Amino acid sequence: METSSVLYNENLSIYEILSLLDKCGTGVLAFVDENNKLIGVVTDGDARRGILNQKKVLKDIINISPKTLDWSTPKNEIVAYMKSIHRRHLPLVDKNNNFNKIFSLDDIEFVSHDNWVVIMVGGLGSRLGELTRDIPKSMLKVGDKPILESIITNFMSFGFHNFYLAVNYKKEVIKDYFGDGSRMQIKIKYLEENEKLGTAGALSLIEDDLNEPLIITNGDVITSVDFEDLLSFHINKKSIATMCLMEYKHSIPYGVVEVNDNEITSFEEKPEIAFNVNTGIYVLDPTIVKHIPKETFFDMTSVFEKLLKEKSIPCFYKIKDYWIDVGHVKDYEKAKKDFEI
Repeated sequence: METSSVLYNENLSIYEILSLLDKCGTGVLAFVDENNKLIGVVTDGDARRGILNQKKVLKDIINISPKTLDWSTPKNEIVAYMKSIHRRHLPLVDKNNNFNKIFSLDDIEFVSHDNWVVIMVGGLGSRLGELTRDIPKSMLKVGDKPILESIITNFMSFGFHNFYLAVNYKKEVIKDYFGDGSRMQIKIKYLEENEKLGTAGALSLIEDDLNEPLIITNGDVITSVDFEDLLSFHINKKSIATMCLMEYKHSIPYGVVEVNDNEITSFEEKPEIAFNVNTGIYVLDPTIVKHIPKETFFDMTSVFEKLLKEKSIPCFYKIKDYWIDVGHVKDYEKAKKDFEI
């Protein structure tokens, strides 16, 4: 049996639980019955809150409805799911709820990437109304931190440590908060737009000599995309430009009738139509940056259109991960709810 699992005893004292947590070293314990069925979990945080709330025994602090996954789930899917629910530890079970192990993000081999990540955070956020009167939308909070910090932290979890922030509206708020990135042990440089340059135009402000693919993302996009896998895909495909797409389904609220001349040929009641939509996440070969016009409004879609005209076929990377664009109030409210711990 895993050291992170313990036979359930509802009267186990909170101090005994702390001792077991200290011995296991993972910050979480799974409690099982005599047949190794998972009953629930307790984390360091649960134990600390229990002491503060004067709880004394296991039955008062255990989480009996923890999030779980099947032990056979591929590692990349486990990691993506854990990031989407903002957890560092997750119990794995079989189809009969037999405990297998605690999966920890801390056990994943860490690889550092020198690629630069460009985050576009210069937008006005006008669709968010009064929420962005005094601060840029990327500094609105989800959970306990600004959206932009969540985006950067997510990239950091995949080993990225070099960031360009393309800023314009209320740029001082962002620069004062993040500085040069040393507080977060990363490097941050600013691409300061004197006027709006679009989602690609800010790349023309990069003065460094780039040798590795760039990852670009909109600053109002929160996602659990595996950025390491995205980068590997781009490199393996020898792609000059890769756009992340996801499937968007639209339900037509009426019965659709197919016709031919004056004859009805078929009916379909309230069909669902699927589209591939741009998620605002890209990977670009560094040579592309040199061809973006200086100080000119230029959108990322224009980059791809230009490549198509030049017969340089870009690639797409299909994502099925958590993704949300917080450009509208209702989406921002959803993101806040999603980040509730």
